[in-house]
Amino acid sequence: MSAISPKVSVAEGAQTSVTKGSAWISTRASERAVAQQTFASDPKYKKFSQQVEKCLNSFDNVHEWADCIAFLKQLLKTFQSYMQFKEIPRKLIVAKRLSQCLNPALPTGVHQRALDVYLHILSVLGPEGLRVDLPIWSSGLFPFFEYAATSVKPTLLNLFDTHYLPLQSGLRPVMKSIILALLPGLEEETSEFFDKVLNLLDRLSGTVSPSFFFQNIWLVMLTTPSARGTSLNFLARRLPRLHADEDISQVVGKDIGLMIRAFAAALEDENLLVRRGALDLLLQSMRMDSIAVRKAQPDDRVILMRAATGVVLRRDLSLNRRLYTWLLGSDEKSDHQIEYLKANALDLLHSTLKSEMISPSGEYSESRPFKIFISLLDKWEIGAALSQILFFDSFKAIKTLVANSSEGSQDVTMTASTLYEAVEPQILWKQLLGAVFAEITGDGKEFEAIRMVEFILKTFAQDDEIQTIHLPIIFAGILDIIDLQVQANVKKASSTLLRETLLLQEEMLRHIPHSALMQRPDLTGPIEAKRTTQRPYLFACSFYGIDPIDIPPTPGASFTVPFVSAFENLANLSIRCAQSLDGDSTDVVTLREVFSQTLLLIDRLVGRLGTTVTISWDPAKWLQVILLGLGRESTNFTLVDRTVSLVVALYQTTTLVPRPSIDDRPTMHKMVNKLLQYLRADYAAYHVRAVNLIWSLEASTKHPHVESIFAQTMTSPESRNIHESFEAFGVLWRLTEDNLLPGFRFKVPMMIVLDTLKSDDPSLRRIGETWMRCSLKSYLRVLDPILYELLNPSVRRLPSAVKVQGRELQIFLYERPFDQRYTNHLLDMLLSIIRFGGQGFAKTARSTPIQRSHHPGLVQRVEAGGILEQDATYLDALIEILLRFIQSEPTQSWGPTMLPSNALIQSTAVDLLQAIVVRGDIDNVVDSIEAIVVGKLYFSVHLNRLDLQNKLLHLLHSLISASNAHNIASRQTMSRQDGSAPSSATGHDTEQETRSYSVNSLLIQALVDGIAVRTNRPVLQHWLDFILMAVPQFQPALQAVVGPLNDCICRQLLSSLKDLHASSSKGHDYMQDTLSSVTDAEMIMLLNGLERMILLSLAYTSELNAMEEDTTAQDKPGTENSGLLGYVSNVFSSENAQQNDEQLTARSPAYRSLDEGIRVLYLVWGTLSWTNPTSWSSKDESLSLVYNRTRIRCRRVLEHLFRVQSFEVFESIVDCWSRDLPNPNMSPDAAFELIDVLVSSAQNAVHMICESISCRISGLSEKSRKQAINPNLNEGVLFKFLEQYLRRLEGPIAVQVWARFLQLIREIVGSTRDFKAQNFPALSCLTVLAEKISQTAAMEDRRVRKELQDNFVRLLDSSVIFVGRSFDQGSWIRRTTKESLVSNGRDSPAPRDGNEKLDSSTSLVQPDTPRPGVSAELVSQINAFIASSVLPNLRRFLVDNDKVISACNNIVYYVVNPAMRGKTRPMDVDPPVLAIIKEMAKIPSAIKAWKTPVTELLNDNRLFNCTAIAAEPWRPIVKVLFDADKTAFPELLSKVATAPSANIFTNREYEMLLRSLNVRRLSFVLFTGDKNHFLTQLPTIQEKLVDIFKNVTSPIVQSEVFLCIRVLMCRLSPHNLTSFWPVLLTELYRIFEQAMITLPSDGSEDLHLIFAASKCLDLLLVLQTEEFQIHQWIFVTDTVDAIYRPDNWFPEAMMDQLAEIAGALPVGDGANGITTPNLLTTFSDQRPLRRPMLNSLRQIESIRDLIPFFSNVSITSYESVYASNGNVDWEAVEKGIMDDMFDGQ
Repeated sequence: MSAISPKVSVAEGAQTSVTKGSAWISTRASERAVAQQTFASDPKYKKFSQQVEKCLNSFDNVHEWADCIAFLKQLLKTFQSYMQFKEIPRKLIVAKRLSQCLNPALPTGVHQRALDVYLHILSVLGPEGLRVDLPIWSSGLFPFFEYAATSVKPTLLNLFDTHYLPLQSGLRPVMKSIILALLPGLEEETSEFFDKVLNLLDRLSGTVSPSFFFQNIWLVMLTTPSARGTSLNFLARRLPRLHADEDISQVVGKDIGLMIRAFAAALEDENLLVRRGALDLLLQSMRMDSIAVRKAQPDDRVILMRAATGVVLRRDLSLNRRLYTWLLGSDEKSDHQIEYLKANALDLLHSTLKSEMISPSGEYSESRPFKIFISLLDKWEIGAALSQILFFDSFKAIKTLVANSSEGSQDVTMTASTLYEAVEPQILWKQLLGAVFAEITGDGKEFEAIRMVEFILKTFAQDDEIQTIHLPIIFAGILDIIDLQVQANVKKASSTLLRETLLLQEEMLRHIPHSALMQRPDLTGPIEAKRTTQRPYLFACSFYGIDPIDIPPTPGASFTVPFVSAFENLANLSIRCAQSLDGDSTDVVTLREVFSQTLLLIDRLVGRLGTTVTISWDPAKWLQVILLGLGRESTNFTLVDRTVSLVVALYQTTTLVPRPSIDDRPTMHKMVNKLLQYLRADYAAYHVRAVNLIWSLEASTKHPHVESIFAQTMTSPESRNIHESFEAFGVLWRLTEDNLLPGFRFKVPMMIVLDTLKSDDPSLRRIGETWMRCSLKSYLRVLDPILYELLNPSVRRLPSAVKVQGRELQIFLYERPFDQRYTNHLLDMLLSIIRFGGQGFAKTARSTPIQRSHHPGLVQRVEAGGILEQDATYLDALIEILLRFIQSEPTQSWGPTMLPSNALIQSTAVDLLQAIVVRGDIDNVVDSIEAIVVGKLYFSVHLNRLDLQNKLLHLLHSLISASNAHNIASRQTMSRQDGSAPSSATGHDTEQETRSYSVNSLLIQALVDGIAVRTNRPVLQHWLDFILMAVPQFQPALQAVVGPLNDCICRQLLSSLKDLHASSSKGHDYMQDTLSSVTDAEMIMLLNGLERMILLSLAYTSELNAMEEDTTAQDKPGTENSGLLGYVSNVFSSENAQQNDEQLTARSPAYRSLDEGIRVLYLVWGTLSWTNPTSWSSKDESLSLVYNRTRIRCRRVLEHLFRVQSFEVFESIVDCWSRDLPNPNMSPDAAFELIDVLVSSAQNAVHMICESISCRISGLSEKSRKQAINPNLNEGVLFKFLEQYLRRLEGPIAVQVWARFLQLIREIVGSTRDFKAQNFPALSCLTVLAEKISQTAAMEDRRVRKELQDNFVRLLDSSVIFVGRSFDQGSWIRRTTKESLVSNGRDSPAPRDGNEKLDSSTSLVQPDTPRPGVSAELVSQINAFIASSVLPNLRRFLVDNDKVISACNNIVYYVVNPAMRGKTRPMDVDPPVLAIIKEMAKIPSAIKAWKTPVTELLNDNRLFNCTAIAAEPWRPIVKVLFDADKTAFPELLSKVATAPSANIFTNREYEMLLRSLNVRRLSFVLFTGDKNHFLTQLPTIQEKLVDIFKNVTSPIVQSEVFLCIRVLMCRLSPHNLTSFWPVLLTELYRIFEQAMITLPSDGSEDLHLIFAASKCLDLLLVLQTEEFQIHQWIFVTDTVDAIYRPDNWFPEAMMDQLAEIAGALPVGDGANGITTPNLLTTFSDQRPLRRPMLNSLRQIESIRDLIPFFSNVSITSYESVYASNGNVDWEAVEKGIMDDMFDGQ
């Protein structure tokens, strides 16, 4: 019967009407009253009563066991003197005293005497008298038998036999308790009392029905663990065999569920013998095919099976053997056993384990059902059948558990691994493969099995058998069925199922060795014939015994090699996917994934190939279809990537026969053209990968197909958008490494690009220039092939001398004609390059030795020409070649034909030299060039060659200027060495360059727009070049544009950064291609520009200063210098910047530019940190390139700026850190990592922070400082940054920075002892640093230790005193400024907030109105810091106990005491203050400091006005107090026992109230302890509580005693309260009996006492301790009668009687209508927990409020035992006690 059945049957058993029941109770009560009245009127009975009372009073003087015997003798003598009376006077007290005399601790003689008195009393009373007072006399006798001595037991058994058995049906209410009393006698079969007790139980059974008796046995087994063994001993002899066809309700009762729960409790018992006995009983009476099991409810059957199977975890052979017999039957034959299992137990076993696996109970570990499964596999008769049906479910559950990864997931994974290894692979993979095949051939919506197999492959290790036999068969079979399914229905190609299956195949392939794919395994038996004939799917079905679906036959094919069939299946699948791309597939994304995964699998397969394999396929057709798919719109880059990679791999694989060929133009054209689309600007994310693919195509073929295709696309007239082709080639060029020789491999496209530089078409020219700016990467790539051609050996010269007007000039003569047009074309191209390249070209050519060329042919031609030294650079070689062309003339015979073209060559050569001289540093060859040029001029003048002269003059002018600039620079260097300043030269340079120049009003706007407008981005480099050349050259006239340009570049960087992050988003690989045009080149350009702008702005700190300089310069004599180089070298040198430092202020435009620039650079640095993603993406390579290059350049810019303006940059970074909003792309440690990069050591970093703090604290003005103060930064932020920085330091480094930090601390604490706003953050930093230092050997240095302690104490004291003042003068913050000045003794009002912004000139706030909120917040912060950081480290820092105590005293005096003073609810203290007390309680020596305020709090009469929530944190504090102070507890007990005052003027009611509060204090103190914490004080506590019951009649005090008893129940083990039971039972009986006689009126004091007693009883019923179970029948019906009430049943339990009496009252106004409370707390994953019914009820106004409790307590208690199996909701119990203790009023 299920757990809910009793609730259903309540109505059936509770038909007796309230009227009938209450009438019966009233009649019985009136009869008792008449009898009492009759006795009371008898004088002899009065005397008898007096004698008994006198005797009872003598018990107070009992001090040892001999006194007990005397007392009992006297009592018996008194009773024997008045045998005529059948009523015992003061029977409640008499029963209590007799019960106390049966205490197990007393000697046997006392017990014997007490039993003599019992025998006399029961003889006098007779059966009827005993039936009436059964609760009174039984409460002492029932628990005694278990502890009785051997000599006493016969007397006791005789007493039960003589006096109890005659009651017959009157024993029904007490049946469970009397069984509990007698069962200890069945513990040992050899015992002399065994048979007697067994006989007594048999006769007891005869007084009621057998079913009722057995039901009580079930209840005993369920609720009393200690009685389970003896119960099983009884059942083994008396429980009949429950055969398959018998009706067992007559034997075990209607509720089979109760019996099953009893057996389950025994099977889960910790005692091995109990489990064994329970299994024996199952085999004897409850076989799996018995009616008891078959008729049980499903839930009950599961409970039994769960408990039974749990025994295998004990790993005991005797238990396992019994369990196997129960599951398999008693037959010895295996096949019969399996039949029995399948017929009776298998389904139940499967469903039980499955439900536990899928929904694990909180009572057990998650791995329990899996461990049971593993153990059951050891018995193959069970394991074989069970694994067939449970394996899949078990791994499904494991997958769920691992995915949710709870705390025990490691245990689950290990258990699952064991299970995986334990199951036979053939069975395991049969189930898995069958499920996978079913899903593939199904509707395609389910793929659970596919993911299951993938999970198993990823999670568990696969042995050789699985890798070499099972996985290859499965792999080929799955691919085969996929191919068949897609062939039948091509729409399946775009299904999610297929995608999941291919992902599984990829995972599976990783586990299969290549050799296993090259042949099917050798097999024996009938299946061997199928090994060579069946296709993979059918072979897999045959191998595992799976029923295949119908498929078309394939005659003549051979399937012996899994590799071949897998390859052919994948090839077919890829063809269908490619064809579907052009169809109307609804899910294009999934189709792309499937197609991509198919290609990847082919690639992986081919990559493993080591031997030649012949495939039955048409590679040409396959290639045609696949490449046709590339041209479709639905293709994205991931597909293109996979396709090209696979095609190249197949073409290069020589072991595949036949293989596709790609070495022809049409095939290459399709692939290269598709890749070119992804080299457009919009696809920046794919550039790197696309370039790599193009090079792989280029490398795999022998013909220059790629070069031809590029050239064709760049020149073809059909090309609608040539610039896209140029961009594509530019991307290829830029992302190709030098060692691949792109200049030679792609010479034709390169020449086409260079031709555009001099094209007449402006659009083409712009495209070419843009290409050069953005894509060139290195000029050497272009130079190599051009120089190679210019050094052609066919151009032959002879040195010669010619006389012109008497002067001999050295020239060369051409020996023969050569291709002059081509040579001129090359020079023309070179001129375009040099004009375009400028400084960049000159620097590269000047710094690179030509020997480093990657092309060996070029080096050979240079050496063959004999024109250079060994270490010559490219520039040297170029100048030498050009000079030879200028000096060379044709011989006289060849003059007429060669002269025109030679003039063009020379003109171009001069232009080239002009460009080189203007842009390049050629100081070492200026003179030689100048001589040749002068000579040539001379030669031209005299030979009337006018065309070349103009260019030669320009060249000469440039040479002279270069020479002069070089001389001036040399002089400046010399003058610096002499110690004179170069200001005059610098000033004149500036004046020469800028005197007549005026800024156009529209220039600033035009420049800003040129950079900012997005559509203008392709020519961004042109603008930046103009700016970076013009602005420095024309300074300071153009200084006005620096600020706006700086802002503009910052905005562009931020915009590009945002775009870059957007293109980095994950999870869109199979969606539309990502569009992003941000490249590393663009970011680096912008960073370069930003760096130059910031440095320019720093060169001139303000326009005013610039104008002054201009005036000064005009007054000085001029020097000839137009040199940009001379000027710029000064602008960007750090010395010049340092000179201007003194003029840099926080208000200057230069500082604003610097600050804004640092913000942007900080953002770039922080957010562009590349980490390798978990999943591969095609755009990763490009993104990582952009991220890394940009971040490296950003770092260099920051390093440069930091060298120039260290303090300002440092403060700007701190400012950025303080404003840093949560950014998912930025590491929280970015600022600190940047500081580590910029600052050479931690000492320097700490020094800079301390300097910044010092200048703000000391109030220095900016003019007296070397660096500008950041106006957005105050010392509060700096302290926070310093604290975080110090936290990151290692111990040894912390020691190094200690000295500098100590200087700062001395500055702060040295000026005055008053609290300043800096004290608290300084204390925070000092604490962090002290934590580090205290872990090193530095603390052994006495000086370091003393400095640390002194400063720590001073800072702590000032902070603590500040907090104290805020409490002492609650209104001080609101006083006027004048008052503040007087009281503080300082020039400013109260300390300000650490986060308040600083004025740039002073660190003090202006005397404004102080803010109260700031101080309150600061006080709270200080308190929290003291609790979290100061107190936990106090002993480590201060070491000396006296210093620790002094600090704690200060904290208590200034912080704790004021915070706890004058509260109506004393425990409602601020959380930080409470945390301070908690931490202080952990310091043993500090007890004296905090003892007083906590003791005062406990003694406060308003203590219990607080709420339970507020009181909860105080529990550990009170516990520590009473542990540390040994006098506190006795003192508290003395208050509890204080005698009533003799003063007649004392208010008795108030006195009782105080006494009740003291008892409640005792309850609270006991409640704060752990289990058995106050065990040693228990006798004293009991004595005080008994004394209150005896001497104090006030209900309010007695109510508190019941609360204290509830606390004792929770805080002490039940056996420690044995001696207290007689008193407690007597008091409960007395209170409830009095209520039954006279119900208390509404609002009376007795109501509260009844309520407290009910709550105590409620808790006892919840705890269900073994000691109370034997007594609970007195108060509640604890048998099945609570649910199934028999006919003509009248309640005997006190609660049921009270329910009848109170229920008969008329409904009054006082009834609150309380609904029936639920005794169970239910959680979804575990059994319900028992909790008190009255937990939520706080007070009552009428006895009617308790009617729901009285009426339902028996039923609910029974049901809770039935459902929860002894689990108590301790959290609810303790919450109820706390809520009753603290009423919150």
